[in-house]
Amino acid sequence: MRLEPELWDALQEICQREGLSLGELVRRIEQSGHPGGRTSAVRVHLLRYFREAATDEGHRAAGHGHTMRGSPVWTRPAGEMAANGPLP
Repeated sequence: MRLEPELWDALQEICQREGLSLGELVRRIEQSGHPGGRTSAVRVHLLRYFREAATDEGHRAAGHGHTMRGSPVWTRPAGEMAANGPLP
């Protein structure tokens, strides 16, 4: 399965949070019945997992700018966020 390094990191984070091995997590994802292949199912699972976990408070704490009710949603490119830290 080919994934970007950031997606592998996200899978490892989910494994740690859920107390699962990588193999068990991928098996569960495959059993969910996603119509695409394994890689597609994993990508969709990652998006859904973190989307469900996202909150306005977490959004602000991560330095992503205003909440969805405000604007703009993004105040700096994602690549700059890690290097420069969250916005004040």
